[in-house]
Amino acid sequence: MTASKIPSDKKLTVSASPHIRAASTSRRIMLDVIISLVPALIASGIFFGLRALAVVAVTVVACVLSEYVTRRIMKRSNTIGDLSAVVTGMLLAFNLPSSIPFWMAALGGAVAIVVVKQFFGGIGQNFVNPAIAGRIVLLISFSTAMASWTQPLSGFMNLTAPDALTGATPLVAYGTDAAPGLLDMFIGNRGGCLGETSIVALLIGGVYLVARKVISPAIPLSFIGTVAVITLIAEKGDFVALAYQLMSGGLVLGAIFMATDYATSPINFKGKIIFGIGCGLFTCLIRLFGSLPEGVSFAIILMNILVPHIERITTPKPFGTVKEKKAKEEKKA
Repeated sequence: MTASKIPSDKKLTVSASPHIRAASTSRRIMLDVIISLVPALIASGIFFGLRALAVVAVTVVACVLSEYVTRRIMKRSNTIGDLSAVVTGMLLAFNLPSSIPFWMAALGGAVAIVVVKQFFGGIGQNFVNPAIAGRIVLLISFSTAMASWTQPLSGFMNLTAPDALTGATPLVAYGTDAAPGLLDMFIGNRGGCLGETSIVALLIGGVYLVARKVISPAIPLSFIGTVAVITLIAEKGDFVALAYQLMSGGLVLGAIFMATDYATSPINFKGKIIFGIGCGLFTCLIRLFGSLPEGVSFAIILMNILVPHIERITTPKPFGTVKEKKAKEEKKA
Protein backbone atom coordinates (compact mmCIF):
# COMPACT_ATOMS: atom_id res chain seq x y z
CA MET A 1 0.00 0.00 0.00
CA THR A 2 1.41 3.38 -0.99
CA ALA A 3 1.75 6.22 1.50
CA SER A 4 -1.02 8.23 -0.19
CA LYS A 5 -3.50 5.37 0.37
CA ILE A 6 -2.78 4.91 4.07
CA PRO A 7 -5.69 6.17 6.22
CA SER A 8 -4.79 9.32 8.14
CA ASP A 9 -5.55 7.66 11.50
CA LYS A 10 -3.02 4.89 10.69
CA LYS A 11 -0.11 7.13 9.78
CA LEU A 12 2.85 7.47 12.13
CA THR A 13 3.53 11.14 12.77
CA VAL A 14 7.17 11.91 13.56
CA SER A 15 7.72 15.19 15.41
CA ALA A 16 9.96 16.76 18.01
CA SER A 17 9.15 16.35 21.70
CA PRO A 18 7.29 17.02 23.89
CA HIS A 19 4.49 14.73 22.75
CA ILE A 20 1.41 15.90 24.64
CA ARG A 21 -2.09 14.79 23.78
CA ALA A 22 -5.19 16.45 25.20
CA ALA A 23 -8.89 16.29 24.46
CA SER A 24 -9.25 20.06 24.91
CA THR A 25 -9.58 22.27 21.85
CA SER A 26 -9.36 26.04 21.57
CA ARG A 27 -13.12 26.18 21.11
CA ARG A 28 -13.74 24.03 24.21
CA ILE A 29 -11.41 26.16 26.33
CA MET A 30 -12.97 29.40 25.12
CA LEU A 31 -16.44 28.02 25.77
CA ASP A 32 -15.39 27.26 29.35
CA VAL A 33 -14.13 30.82 29.74
CA ILE A 34 -17.43 32.18 28.40
CA ILE A 35 -19.36 30.00 30.87
CA SER A 36 -17.14 31.23 33.71
CA LEU A 37 -17.90 34.85 32.75
CA VAL A 38 -21.67 34.35 32.85
CA PRO A 39 -22.03 35.00 36.63
CA ALA A 40 -20.27 38.37 36.26
CA LEU A 41 -22.36 39.10 33.16
CA ILE A 42 -25.57 38.44 35.10
CA ALA A 43 -24.33 40.60 37.98
CA SER A 44 -23.56 43.48 35.62
CA GLY A 45 -27.07 43.24 34.20
CA ILE A 46 -28.58 43.25 37.70
CA PHE A 47 -26.60 46.24 38.98
CA PHE A 48 -26.15 48.34 35.83
CA GLY A 49 -29.19 47.36 33.79
CA LEU A 50 -29.82 46.86 30.11
CA ARG A 51 -27.08 49.25 29.05
CA ALA A 52 -24.40 47.04 30.55
CA LEU A 53 -25.66 44.09 28.53
CA ALA A 54 -25.81 46.31 25.44
CA VAL A 55 -22.15 47.31 25.90
CA VAL A 56 -21.19 43.63 26.09
CA ALA A 57 -23.18 42.91 22.92
CA VAL A 58 -21.49 45.80 21.08
CA THR A 59 -17.94 44.75 21.98
CA VAL A 60 -18.58 41.09 21.18
CA VAL A 61 -20.10 41.91 17.78
CA ALA A 62 -17.28 44.38 17.05
CA CYS A 63 -14.62 41.78 17.91
CA VAL A 64 -16.22 38.98 15.89
CA LEU A 65 -16.79 41.19 12.84
CA SER A 66 -13.27 42.62 13.06
CA GLU A 67 -11.77 39.15 13.14
CA TYR A 68 -13.93 37.91 10.25
CA VAL A 69 -13.22 40.91 8.00
CA THR A 70 -9.51 41.03 8.84
CA ARG A 71 -9.00 37.34 8.13
CA ARG A 72 -10.82 37.70 4.81
CA ILE A 73 -8.69 40.70 3.80
CA MET A 74 -5.50 38.89 4.77
CA LYS A 75 -6.71 35.78 2.90
CA ARG A 76 -6.38 33.59 5.97
CA SER A 77 -8.70 30.83 7.12
CA ASN A 78 -11.49 32.18 9.28
CA THR A 79 -11.19 31.59 13.02
CA ILE A 80 -14.35 33.10 14.51
CA GLY A 81 -15.53 29.57 15.25
CA ASP A 82 -12.92 29.14 18.00
CA LEU A 83 -14.84 31.73 20.10
CA SER A 84 -11.68 33.59 21.11
CA ALA A 85 -13.08 36.83 19.64
CA VAL A 86 -16.19 36.41 21.79
CA VAL A 87 -14.03 36.04 24.90
CA THR A 88 -12.01 39.14 23.97
CA GLY A 89 -15.22 41.11 23.47
CA MET A 90 -16.64 40.05 26.83
CA LEU A 91 -13.42 40.81 28.71
CA LEU A 92 -13.08 44.19 27.04
CA ALA A 93 -16.66 45.09 27.98
CA PHE A 94 -16.03 44.01 31.57
CA ASN A 95 -13.24 46.62 31.68
CA LEU A 96 -15.48 49.47 30.53
CA PRO A 97 -17.99 51.67 32.39
CA SER A 98 -21.60 50.97 31.45
CA SER A 99 -22.00 54.62 30.40
CA ILE A 100 -19.37 54.49 27.65
CA PRO A 101 -20.66 55.49 24.18
CA PHE A 102 -21.29 52.45 22.02
CA TRP A 103 -19.01 53.65 19.22
CA MET A 104 -16.08 53.87 21.64
CA ALA A 105 -16.74 50.34 22.86
CA ALA A 106 -16.81 49.12 19.25
CA LEU A 107 -13.56 50.96 18.49
CA GLY A 108 -11.89 49.27 21.46
CA GLY A 109 -12.99 45.88 20.12
CA ALA A 110 -11.59 46.64 16.66
CA VAL A 111 -8.24 47.74 18.12
CA ALA A 112 -8.02 44.63 20.31
CA ILE A 113 -8.66 42.23 17.43
CA VAL A 114 -7.11 43.92 14.41
CA VAL A 115 -4.04 45.65 15.86
CA VAL A 116 -3.16 43.48 18.84
CA LYS A 117 -4.26 40.04 17.67
CA GLN A 118 -4.52 39.68 13.89
CA PHE A 119 -1.56 41.89 12.92
CA PHE A 120 0.63 39.48 14.90
CA GLY A 121 -0.80 36.33 13.33
CA GLY A 122 -4.00 35.54 15.21
CA ILE A 123 -4.84 33.49 18.26
CA GLY A 124 -1.84 32.39 20.29
CA GLN A 125 0.60 34.74 18.57
CA ASN A 126 -0.26 38.06 20.20
CA PHE A 127 2.35 39.15 22.76
CA VAL A 128 -0.02 41.18 24.98
CA ASN A 129 -3.60 40.58 26.08
CA PRO A 130 -5.91 42.03 23.39
CA ALA A 131 -8.73 43.04 25.75
CA ILE A 132 -6.38 44.90 28.09
CA ALA A 133 -4.63 46.63 25.18
CA GLY A 134 -8.02 47.73 23.83
CA ARG A 135 -8.96 49.13 27.24
CA ILE A 136 -5.69 51.03 27.60
CA VAL A 137 -6.11 52.61 24.14
CA LEU A 138 -9.59 53.79 25.13
CA LEU A 139 -8.37 54.97 28.54
CA ILE A 140 -5.63 57.11 27.01
CA SER A 141 -7.77 58.37 24.12
CA PHE A 142 -11.06 59.00 25.95
CA SER A 143 -10.14 59.45 29.60
CA THR A 144 -13.33 61.34 30.56
CA ALA A 145 -15.69 58.73 29.16
CA MET A 146 -13.61 55.93 30.68
CA ALA A 147 -13.81 57.52 34.14
CA SER A 148 -17.58 58.17 34.20
CA TRP A 149 -18.88 55.61 36.65
CA THR A 150 -22.64 55.09 36.67
CA GLN A 151 -23.89 54.12 40.12
CA PRO A 152 -25.62 50.71 40.45
CA LEU A 153 -29.36 50.37 39.98
CA SER A 154 -29.64 53.78 38.30
CA GLY A 155 -31.53 53.87 35.02
CA PHE A 156 -32.00 50.10 35.21
CA MET A 157 -34.23 49.75 32.15
CA ASN A 158 -32.57 52.52 30.12
CA LEU A 159 -30.07 52.01 27.33
CA THR A 160 -28.76 55.53 27.94
CA ALA A 161 -26.98 55.85 31.29
CA PRO A 162 -27.83 59.09 33.17
CA ASP A 163 -24.77 61.33 33.39
CA ALA A 164 -26.06 62.90 36.62
CA LEU A 165 -25.64 59.69 38.56
CA THR A 166 -21.89 59.22 38.43
CA GLY A 167 -19.46 58.82 41.26
CA ALA A 168 -16.01 57.76 42.32
CA THR A 169 -14.83 54.16 42.44
CA PRO A 170 -13.97 52.63 45.85
CA LEU A 171 -10.24 53.17 45.26
CA VAL A 172 -10.89 56.92 45.02
CA ALA A 173 -13.68 57.08 47.61
CA TYR A 174 -11.96 55.05 50.34
CA GLY A 175 -11.71 57.01 53.57
CA THR A 176 -14.69 59.26 52.71
CA ASP A 177 -18.41 59.05 53.36
CA ALA A 178 -18.91 58.01 49.72
CA ALA A 179 -17.05 54.71 50.22
CA PRO A 180 -19.36 51.67 49.92
CA GLY A 181 -19.57 49.02 52.63
CA LEU A 182 -17.54 45.83 52.38
CA LEU A 183 -20.64 43.71 51.74
CA ASP A 184 -21.66 45.98 48.86
CA MET A 185 -18.11 45.69 47.56
CA PHE A 186 -18.30 41.89 47.67
CA ILE A 187 -21.66 41.49 45.92
CA GLY A 188 -21.07 44.32 43.43
CA ASN A 189 -23.41 47.10 44.57
CA ARG A 190 -20.95 49.94 43.87
CA GLY A 191 -19.49 51.98 41.04
CA GLY A 192 -16.87 50.67 38.66
CA CYS A 193 -16.41 48.91 35.33
CA LEU A 194 -19.39 46.73 34.58
CA GLY A 195 -17.64 43.36 34.99
CA GLU A 196 -15.26 44.06 37.87
CA THR A 197 -17.62 45.04 40.68
CA SER A 198 -19.13 41.71 41.78
CA ILE A 199 -16.32 39.84 43.51
CA VAL A 200 -18.51 36.86 44.38
CA ALA A 201 -19.47 36.42 40.70
CA LEU A 202 -15.83 36.59 39.62
CA LEU A 203 -14.79 34.06 42.26
CA ILE A 204 -17.50 31.64 41.11
CA GLY A 205 -16.12 31.90 37.58
CA GLY A 206 -12.57 31.43 38.82
CA VAL A 207 -13.46 28.29 40.77
CA TYR A 208 -15.15 26.90 37.66
CA LEU A 209 -12.02 27.49 35.53
CA VAL A 210 -9.75 25.85 38.12
CA ALA A 211 -12.13 22.89 38.51
CA ARG A 212 -12.18 22.45 34.73
CA LYS A 213 -8.36 22.73 34.72
CA VAL A 214 -8.54 25.57 32.22
CA ILE A 215 -6.30 27.73 34.41
CA SER A 216 -3.83 27.11 37.21
CA PRO A 217 -4.41 28.99 40.49
CA ALA A 218 -0.70 29.89 40.57
CA ILE A 219 -0.99 33.25 38.79
CA PRO A 220 -4.19 34.51 40.50
CA LEU A 221 -2.98 33.53 43.98
CA SER A 222 0.53 34.97 43.55
CA PHE A 223 -0.89 38.14 41.93
CA ILE A 224 -3.51 38.82 44.62
CA GLY A 225 -1.22 37.58 47.40
CA THR A 226 1.52 40.04 46.40
CA VAL A 227 -0.96 42.93 46.41
CA ALA A 228 -2.18 41.79 49.85
CA VAL A 229 1.30 41.67 51.38
CA ILE A 230 2.40 45.05 49.99
CA THR A 231 -0.91 46.66 50.98
CA LEU A 232 -0.64 45.38 54.55
CA ILE A 233 2.85 46.86 54.80
CA ALA A 234 1.82 50.16 53.21
CA GLU A 235 -1.35 50.45 55.33
CA LYS A 236 0.44 49.37 58.54
CA GLY A 237 -1.66 46.28 59.12
CA ASP A 238 -5.05 47.88 58.40
CA PHE A 239 -7.20 44.91 57.28
CA VAL A 240 -10.14 47.12 56.28
CA ALA A 241 -7.88 49.00 53.87
CA LEU A 242 -6.60 45.63 52.65
CA ALA A 243 -10.17 44.46 51.92
CA TYR A 244 -10.87 47.63 49.94
CA GLN A 245 -7.68 47.25 47.92
CA LEU A 246 -8.33 43.59 47.09
CA MET A 247 -11.97 44.12 46.09
CA SER A 248 -11.50 47.47 44.33
CA GLY A 249 -10.63 48.08 40.72
CA GLY A 250 -9.97 45.23 38.34
CA LEU A 251 -7.68 43.16 40.57
CA VAL A 252 -9.82 40.03 40.84
CA LEU A 253 -11.04 40.27 37.23
CA GLY A 254 -7.50 40.78 35.93
CA ALA A 255 -5.88 38.13 38.13
CA ILE A 256 -8.35 35.37 37.22
CA PHE A 257 -9.36 36.07 33.64
CA MET A 258 -6.65 38.15 31.94
CA ALA A 259 -3.32 37.47 33.62
CA THR A 260 -3.93 33.75 32.96
CA ASP A 261 -4.25 34.17 29.18
CA TYR A 262 -2.39 31.22 27.59
CA ALA A 263 -0.66 33.22 24.86
CA THR A 264 0.66 35.98 27.11
CA SER A 265 1.60 34.19 30.35
CA PRO A 266 4.37 31.69 31.22
CA ILE A 267 3.83 27.97 30.75
CA ASN A 268 5.74 26.44 33.67
CA PHE A 269 4.87 26.77 37.36
CA LYS A 270 7.93 28.76 38.43
CA GLY A 271 7.34 31.22 35.61
CA LYS A 272 3.68 31.63 36.60
CA ILE A 273 4.68 32.52 40.16
CA ILE A 274 7.22 35.10 38.98
CA PHE A 275 4.65 36.51 36.55
CA GLY A 276 1.97 36.80 39.26
CA ILE A 277 4.36 38.46 41.72
CA GLY A 278 5.47 40.91 39.05
CA CYS A 279 1.86 41.82 38.23
CA GLY A 280 1.13 42.40 41.91
CA LEU A 281 4.26 44.50 42.38
CA PHE A 282 3.54 46.77 39.40
CA THR A 283 -0.10 47.11 40.44
CA CYS A 284 0.90 48.31 43.91
CA LEU A 285 3.56 50.68 42.59
CA ILE A 286 1.00 52.36 40.31
CA ARG A 287 -1.70 52.46 42.99
CA LEU A 288 0.56 53.83 45.71
CA PHE A 289 2.82 56.17 43.74
CA GLY A 290 1.24 56.71 40.32
CA SER A 291 -1.19 59.38 39.17
CA LEU A 292 -3.81 56.76 38.33
CA PRO A 293 -5.84 55.08 41.11
CA GLU A 294 -5.76 51.75 39.28
CA GLY A 295 -2.81 49.82 37.87
CA VAL A 296 -3.96 46.28 37.05
CA SER A 297 -4.18 46.70 33.27
CA PHE A 298 -0.79 48.39 32.96
CA ALA A 299 0.79 45.82 35.29
CA ILE A 300 -0.43 42.88 33.22
CA ILE A 301 0.68 44.50 29.95
CA LEU A 302 4.16 45.17 31.35
CA MET A 303 4.50 41.57 32.53
CA ASN A 304 3.18 40.27 29.19
CA ILE A 305 6.16 41.96 27.54
CA LEU A 306 8.54 40.27 29.99
CA VAL A 307 7.11 36.76 29.49
CA PRO A 308 9.76 35.64 26.92
CA HIS A 309 12.51 36.51 29.40
CA ILE A 310 10.68 34.78 32.27
CA GLU A 311 10.31 31.67 30.11
CA ARG A 312 13.99 31.74 29.20
CA ILE A 313 15.19 31.71 32.80
CA THR A 314 12.57 29.31 34.19
CA THR A 315 12.22 26.67 31.48
CA PRO A 316 13.56 23.34 32.82
CA LYS A 317 16.75 22.12 31.13
CA PRO A 318 16.50 18.81 29.22
CA PHE A 319 18.05 15.82 30.99
CA GLY A 320 21.75 15.48 30.22
CA THR A 321 22.20 19.08 29.11
CA VAL A 322 25.55 20.55 30.15
CA LYS A 323 25.48 24.15 31.36
CA GLU A 324 27.27 26.56 29.02
CA LYS A 325 29.74 27.73 31.68
CA LYS A 326 30.61 24.18 32.69
CA ALA A 327 31.01 23.14 29.06
CA LYS A 328 33.50 25.99 28.44
CA GLU A 329 35.54 25.04 31.53
CA GLU A 330 35.69 21.41 30.40
CA LYS A 331 36.77 22.48 26.92
CA LYS A 332 39.60 24.63 28.33
CA ALA A 333 40.78 21.75 30.52
